[in-house]
Amino acid sequence: MDRNSAIGLTLIAILLLVYFNFFAVQPSPPAPPATVKTDTTTRALPVTGALTDSVSLSSSPANGPEEITEIENADLKISFSNRGYIRQLELKKFKSYTQSPLLLVAPANNRFALRHANTGDLYQVPYQASQSRVADTVLLTYTGSVNGITVRHVYEIPPSGYEVHYRLHTSGGLSGDFLTLEWNDEIPLQEKDMTDSRNKTSINYYTVADGFDGLSDTSDDSETLSDPLKWVTIKQKFFLSSIITDGQFTGGEFTTSTNPTSTTTVKTANVRLFIPTREVNDKGAHFRYYFGPNDYKITGDVTEGFSRNLYLGIPPMIWVNKFVIIPIFKFLETFIGNYGLIIVILVLIVKLILAPLSYKSYLGMAKMRLLKPELDLIKEKYGDNMAQIQQEQLKLYQQAGVNPFSGCIPVLLQMPILIAMFYFFPISIELRQEPFLWAEDLSTYDSIINLPFSIPFYGNHVSLFTILMTASTLMYTWQNNQISSVTGPMKSLSYIMPVAFMFILNSFAAGLSFYYFVSNLVTFAQQAIIKRFVDEDKIKKVMDEHKKKMSEGGPTKKSKFMTKLEEAMKASQEARKASEETKKKKGK
Repeated sequence: MDRNSAIGLTLIAILLLVYFNFFAVQPSPPAPPATVKTDTTTRALPVTGALTDSVSLSSSPANGPEEITEIENADLKISFSNRGYIRQLELKKFKSYTQSPLLLVAPANNRFALRHANTGDLYQVPYQASQSRVADTVLLTYTGSVNGITVRHVYEIPPSGYEVHYRLHTSGGLSGDFLTLEWNDEIPLQEKDMTDSRNKTSINYYTVADGFDGLSDTSDDSETLSDPLKWVTIKQKFFLSSIITDGQFTGGEFTTSTNPTSTTTVKTANVRLFIPTREVNDKGAHFRYYFGPNDYKITGDVTEGFSRNLYLGIPPMIWVNKFVIIPIFKFLETFIGNYGLIIVILVLIVKLILAPLSYKSYLGMAKMRLLKPELDLIKEKYGDNMAQIQQEQLKLYQQAGVNPFSGCIPVLLQMPILIAMFYFFPISIELRQEPFLWAEDLSTYDSIINLPFSIPFYGNHVSLFTILMTASTLMYTWQNNQISSVTGPMKSLSYIMPVAFMFILNSFAAGLSFYYFVSNLVTFAQQAIIKRFVDEDKIKKVMDEHKKKMSEGGPTKKSKFMTKLEEAMKASQEARKASEETKKKKGK
């Protein structure tokens, strides 16, 4: 690690430390969410007992008792209200962190309303339910009359998957320009870490004109849109609750808010969408609900831009994740069930791909180390004359045929992959609730000690994987400093980054810290192997022969980089001379 890379990585570490702690929501101790007991039958049932107390605010006792129809497929268990809306929805293949049923819609947390200027809330009207089948798809139809207008809510539930098709149709008597669909979701805590859940919960949407966008993840936010919309998603860390239209919403209003004192509610999301009445009056407005995991391999097939709900970073990190990391990860999990082992194999594959760059980096640092005595002599000879020092150093690099940045450029080329992992592991649903060694869940932090107090920028727990990663990174830094040309304060600064990342990653996914830890171990072995193939005496001989050719005026090959560097230094010197001459003239 040379001076430039040490400065750059240290600044990156400091910026990340400030960012992830300054914008983080203060943690609240998690508590198990309340479990709503539901009947497992598929016939219409009146709501009685405890369920009556949890009836959605959209229903009205004055209109008679609410009746529930329950329908299941391979992935969803759905309770429909005879008011025409989804009352409760459970993901059958997932559990909350407390191992209770994972509900994306629940009477205690969700409220729906479908308002029209002349008819009021269409979800407060009792409807008659009827069921039928088309092939293996269940059709549930609610039919009722409002002010003489016949209203139908038709739901189509396929035998598997996370989508529910919904059609809203009237007899054609609705006036005005639009209906307003209101959806209030008090999102319950489904994961271990409240702070992390809040920082990854928001509302995303897709407009016809501008495509994908969304509210802030890390703070309360709001947005009012008058542009046509295609879909809206209430996004949690690992799950999505979405409504998609086959036509267009004419606009929408979205807000998210946080109650920092709540230990059970992550955020409150409010969605208002405007549905054109002409679509409802004509052949019916067609929608799809998606209630399911935020899984790249599933969401990519839902609708245009929907896969962007899974944030994989900015280019080039997003390309690395989409076309390298995720395909390798998906391939490995088809054969291996232990995700800790998958991470180890992923490290080996990535290291194998990057082996040529690692070799070039080691070779570059070895050349710089061999030149260090001569570089020190130049510094001693010219003292504080930095311009002359740079000029003489450049001349030495040219004579020896050495690129001073040959050691750090390969490291910088590897950075997109290292940072891509920083985005991938915390949002990888594959790691959710997957244990490994002492970590009970690789998608969140591993805690071996819970502290009685919170340490600023660190937290109130100790992650062992993060400690191991930090220790191995410090060892790697020390090893690099033995073969690099860095001296003085810069050598000490190179140790700051590992310590800073210990604070940053203490509350991150254990899978990420484990990946970096294994990566460091493999790097040690890799460098030991490379060292056997790097003959420093031979490198020194080649450098001396290059110097001899230069001194004799023989033909030598100058790299484009060195040519550009030389031109830049000459331009800098000319600019400095011009500035000094200007000052002298002004002094006269």
